[in-house]
Amino acid sequence: MGMTKAERQQMLMEKLETMQEYERSLRASGAKYVAGVDEVGRGPLAGPVVTACVILPEDFDVLGVDDSKKLSEKKREALYDVILEKAVAWGIGRADNHLIDEINILEATKVAMKEAVEKAERMLCEKTGEGISHILFDAMTIKDIETPQTSLIKGDAKSLSIAAASIIAKVTRDREMVEYHQQYPDYAFDSNKGYGTKAHYEGIEKKGITPIHRKSFLKNIL
Repeated sequence: MGMTKAERQQMLMEKLETMQEYERSLRASGAKYVAGVDEVGRGPLAGPVVTACVILPEDFDVLGVDDSKKLSEKKREALYDVILEKAVAWGIGRADNHLIDEINILEATKVAMKEAVEKAERMLCEKTGEGISHILFDAMTIKDIETPQTSLIKGDAKSLSIAAASIIAKVTRDREMVEYHQQYPDYAFDSNKGYGTKAHYEGIEKKGITPIHRKSFLKNIL
């Protein structure tokens, strides 16, 4: 037996409540603007790593926000618009394949996260005159950001702000990879988004690598 619509609605409402626990307790201790940060694209062989920082309002009540990997593309696209419309502030950061090759994927991810935080903070400051009070990261700590921060393992499934950031980052990166597919049609970037699928490896075998490939990820075949 599947769930009834009412049961599903109830489950989503409970999930929304649960996923706001971190934000709620931080606000209760005086952190007015809580930001969630996440990244997408640490594993692919091509393209950038993209990060997002999202500050949601206290009364954010949109159902269905979850770790972007658990959502269908259609659902992510729909939520992307709603999140950006309702967010108090947001920012997107990216680190391209050249930076990833130069300083490694973890360090490049941190650079991109810092960029996303700075952009979100600028928007927040323009709107409210205030800065970010606390940042929730998905399994990450960034030493050169002075704002108080918490690192949550599997944060994109535990914190609404991080889940919202994961959706913004994922949709942004996916759209970019679909555009790259127009430029480099031999690698199926539109479907694999730069991950190492059979079609992607076949493209590399036939055509070699593109200017957006991460050479440090392809040492065994270059």
